Amino acid sequence: MVELEEILELMNLRQEGGHWDFKKEWYKSDNKGKQDLLHDIICMSNNLDSRDAFIIIGVNEDDNYNLRDVSEDNGRKNTQNIVDFLKDKKFAGGLRPTVYVKSYQISGKTIDVIVILNDNNTPYYLTDNFQGIRANYIYTRIQDTNTPIDRSADIDKVEFLWRKRLGLTQTVLERFEIYLEDYENWNDGPYGEMQKYYKYFPEFTIEYMSAKDGRDGYEYYLFSQTDSSPHWYDIQFKYHQTLLKELLGVALDGGRYFTPCPEIAGITLDKTKNYNWDFSYRYFTKGTFKYKLNEFFYLQESFSEEYSRMEFFEVVLLFETENERMEFEKFVRRNWDKRDMYLNNVYMPHIPNLPNYKEGAFIEEYENALVLNKMLSEFRNNQN
Repeated sequence: MVELEEILELMNLRQEGGHWDFKKEWYKSDNKGKQDLLHDIICMSNNLDSRDAFIIIGVNEDDNYNLRDVSEDNGRKNTQNIVDFLKDKKFAGGLRPTVYVKSYQISGKTIDVIVILNDNNTPYYLTDNFQGIRANYIYTRIQDTNTPIDRSADIDKVEFLWRKRLGLTQTVLERFEIYLEDYENWNDGPYGEMQKYYKYFPEFTIEYMSAKDGRDGYEYYLFSQTDSSPHWYDIQFKYHQTLLKELLGVALDGGRYFTPCPEIAGITLDKTKNYNWDFSYRYFTKGTFKYKLNEFFYLQESFSEEYSRMEFFEVVLLFETENERMEFEKFVRRNWDKRDMYLNNVYMPHIPNLPNYKEGAFIEEYENALVLNKMLSEFRNNQN
């Protein structure tokens, strides 16, 4: 998530750089404005710093980098506007930059920041011309300058972007994350589907086995399945024989659906009085290692089942970005007094009282999860 402190640090530099740019006002709605917006986003998505990139709108370079309020700017756009703008552009492979818009109040003035998330799908480029932006041209950014619209980037810069996509500029663990997305090219090892290796680089392996601690406990999301029996596993990621990472996984619905365990977070309703969570929730965030692994097992395993996965995500939240998650928590704090209203017309499975567990604990967690997913839908509708 982009923090205000990071934006202020860039503003205090009083210069543009390889992954940030200043605009005194929003892009115009005419053809030239659309061309400039798309060109800037493509250049930033292909930045050579391999960092999240920022187009900071409301900073006037020609006026000593003073702020200019954009709250009444006629060209102002929100996240959905930018996403819709990119959606109908012909990007190679159907891969588009991931962007969102964040607003800040500084000294009583509003600035907007278009955030372009760093990922490994570079280079981003068009396959059809658009308003002077040329098909199959690779645009990037060097220091504070974008590649001109009538030129493609130098060959060494293009080569770097392709090497990034192929995982040749990353650490071993970062390469692992890239290869997870190529799920079709993982093969089972000699001992079956609980050991896998990547076909093109077989030194990358995934193994999972029953959890070493012998756990047999329950989590509320198990009760979303027809078979709620717990089956816990340790998932190990190895390069040659080196253990790089280990995660806890769970086989749901009698083994039909396998997933890494979701993240856990909590919400404190009144931060002025209490710093302990009033309730917790489980979640994934798109683009993270855990979520890529969740998709990997769903798409790669023969025993994965769509219905089991759907029921799982009825009670486990799925966020687009970490920024969305933090903004959603603010929304929940403002609206949690409506909890009972959100509980109308929800389906609750039978959840038995289990030995050694507080009576009703799983019911409350399950209800909260249903409520939070309803609130997340409403939160997103309000953003449009």
